[in-house]
Amino acid sequence: MAVVFTALACLQQVLLIAGFGDWLPGWQPWPYLLVAAPAWLLARPWWSQAHVTSAWLHGVDRLRRVPVRVLVLGVLALAAGVWAVLQDYEPHLGHEEAVYANKARSWLDGTPDAGWGTYRPVGLPALGTLALALHDDAGALRVVALVLALFTLMTTYLVAAAWTTPRRAVVAMLVVLSGLGFLRRVPEFLNDIGSTGLLLLVVFLLVRAQEKPGSRALLAVPFVVLAAFYLRYGVVGNLVAVGLAALLAYGPRAWAARGRPLAVAAIVLLVGLIPHFLYATKATGGPLGLIFSATKQANRLFVGDGLLYYLAIFPYRLAGDLGAVVMAAGVFTTVTAVRRLLRSRRPDGQALRMVERRQVFLGTTALLVFVILGIATDGEPRFVYLSVVLLTVLGVQSVAESAGRWAAPVLAAVAALAAVTVLGTSQVVAHGAMPGPDRLSKSTVPVARQLSSSGPCLLVTGYEPEVGWYSGCDAVTYAQFRRMDVPENTEVSLLLFERGRLQPGTAGLKQLIGDRETRVRRIPTQGSLGAATVITLR
Repeated sequence: MAVVFTALACLQQVLLIAGFGDWLPGWQPWPYLLVAAPAWLLARPWWSQAHVTSAWLHGVDRLRRVPVRVLVLGVLALAAGVWAVLQDYEPHLGHEEAVYANKARSWLDGTPDAGWGTYRPVGLPALGTLALALHDDAGALRVVALVLALFTLMTTYLVAAAWTTPRRAVVAMLVVLSGLGFLRRVPEFLNDIGSTGLLLLVVFLLVRAQEKPGSRALLAVPFVVLAAFYLRYGVVGNLVAVGLAALLAYGPRAWAARGRPLAVAAIVLLVGLIPHFLYATKATGGPLGLIFSATKQANRLFVGDGLLYYLAIFPYRLAGDLGAVVMAAGVFTTVTAVRRLLRSRRPDGQALRMVERRQVFLGTTALLVFVILGIATDGEPRFVYLSVVLLTVLGVQSVAESAGRWAAPVLAAVAALAAVTVLGTSQVVAHGAMPGPDRLSKSTVPVARQLSSSGPCLLVTGYEPEVGWYSGCDAVTYAQFRRMDVPENTEVSLLLFERGRLQPGTAGLKQLIGDRETRVRRIPTQGSLGAATVITLR
């Protein structure tokens, strides 16, 4: 049975690459490997004693002759190639992307920052401003997304190589890239992937501070934390998880023994946060106001619905079929390491080795991220990339150790399947995940471009970031329009779609218009929102 389901998993990816994924609901592949993995474990007493065939050994030997740096560059090139191909399937900036794009353009040339809120971090717009200064279009912003993705993949390799081996680190890179949750966001101008790379560096530096006597790694931690924070305020929850896991894994005494560098790092961190605290106090009345404000933006129905979401999709919808198996192995490693930690605290317990404490640290960090973010905000795969990466690294090591003498052939097979899965997942993203947002853009983008004006203009719509980016006008929601004073000599247009959101009814529309004269236009579109009605106030 294990062989059958493994073969089905491989065949499924080949069919996806060939473009036959439409027979799957939503182009979502079936989790055949999640069924095959327990079967392989049950059959372990038999295959673990089997002789490794010469064909496997010959293939593995040829792979070992390839320098690791070539393999790493190959994975990065694969990521860049997938990024380039997927641009054609989602050519327009989405809602979140447009928010940061508008702010970047606003800093560059003074155009309105439609959709921007004070609770949003400034790091990504700063990078976007540099990109737009070189080339003023959305493509330049998407290049920033590529750079951040390559940075995080490279960081994944570096930390995994330090914790395992360089070749196992390459396998971890491929598995992370192959996951739907990760690959879906690679083409987009967002901050989640880039902040994950920085968080990985924080985890790495904390591990190094404990494992290398006399290390000064703690002194570098505040600078990486500050970079991650200003790139994405949401990393606070991740950092809380990292801190709690570090105390659990190494104990308070181990950190107290590094009191001086720890105190210096804390001081540097506080100094680096002063600009944020001052701005937050001015904007919200308190130094932590922006962080709490960002949490309030969560689209959750109740406290903890994010945690239920993560439980419902874990691990398959986070990392795909192959990644789910590897993550499950990482969870197993974590549970085993935590049990050893608890036994070591008994009077007759044996002291843990550093590698075991590291496993506790990495695994509990990953699990605590799910819990903390699941309670604090709504659930999205892009919020928990740190957990995915850490469990993947632990899982690759666990698979290698469990395979025994078959470790090299098994990891070679995992790497090969991961590379194929990257191509299959890119098809899932292109044909299953991206068409929805693109159908919306086919309504908002052409209308916004027609409403572009050489003079001051204000568009009132439920799609203010996208409309603002493609029109060059300021754009606000109807709720914001009711509270604002419109500057003089500004052309105001109310934009309504046949199937739009956050739009007033007939009575509300009459109240907004009042006794002002209007010019009404109807603009047909091919998008999912239908035709647009533009009411320009005079």
